[in-house]
Amino acid sequence: MTKPTPNEIGKGYDAFADLLDQLWGENLHHGYWDDPSGGTLEEATTKLTDKLAGMLSLHAGDRLLDIGCGNGEPAIRMAVANDIMVTGISISEKQVERANERAYKADVDDRVVFEYADAMDLPYPDGSFDIVWALESLHHMPDRWHVIRQAARVLRPGGRLALGDFLLVPSPAGLEADAERVREVGKGVVAVVSLDEYVAHLREAGLEAETTEDVSQYTRPSWAKAAERFEELREQALQHIEAAQFEVTLGRFRAFSEEPSLGYVLLTARKPD
Repeated sequence: MTKPTPNEIGKGYDAFADLLDQLWGENLHHGYWDDPSGGTLEEATTKLTDKLAGMLSLHAGDRLLDIGCGNGEPAIRMAVANDIMVTGISISEKQVERANERAYKADVDDRVVFEYADAMDLPYPDGSFDIVWALESLHHMPDRWHVIRQAARVLRPGGRLALGDFLLVPSPAGLEADAERVREVGKGVVAVVSLDEYVAHLREAGLEAETTEDVSQYTRPSWAKAAERFEELREQALQHIEAAQFEVTLGRFRAFSEEPSLGYVLLTARKPD
């Protein structure tokens, strides 16, 4: 079976762009639910952006590459708050178009630009960026370790990688049993690894892990919230996917919300000088 090309995958994202916006909100990633009283999905997703950004020391004029930029909201938020230069990339032409429209409306299009590019083959010279940012995008990549090596290449010496990704959280059953259970539920949708494996691959890419924070308990409610929204969007979703696939996806959201071994990590790493 021939693997789809980045362009074909991007067109798939284009087809579901409106549905994804309504499902995950303007940030297109999980939320951070630290308030027992709740809050909206939009508030929680913004908190996760701010949580990861707070693990960095951003300075005016820094150059940041956003891998898997979505609609551009997190990148624009950081640019406004920290006066940094941002290049965001996606293989979805519609996402790139919408992100650039957002940058224009936010009056930051002079220092925030979004481009069509493949993270597996970054079209930038070595040492182009001070920060590489990948918030909940690496699990979509054909090879997340290759993307991390690409990120390390385009980072300047002393530059930093910041990422949020799904994590395999060990339980008494053991990592192998945990991984098999998550794979069975996700059927390849979410590929998860342990924190030790993550750190090892960062080291192989020439990066030194700095801060790692397991935020699983704060992000897990996002799955149940997604299930609720997906159910509400049933009529719209069925215009794009078959009823059987809709039920499978809805079931995955509900199963992930109850799977203790499917976690989430926020992590920063540094490229040595």
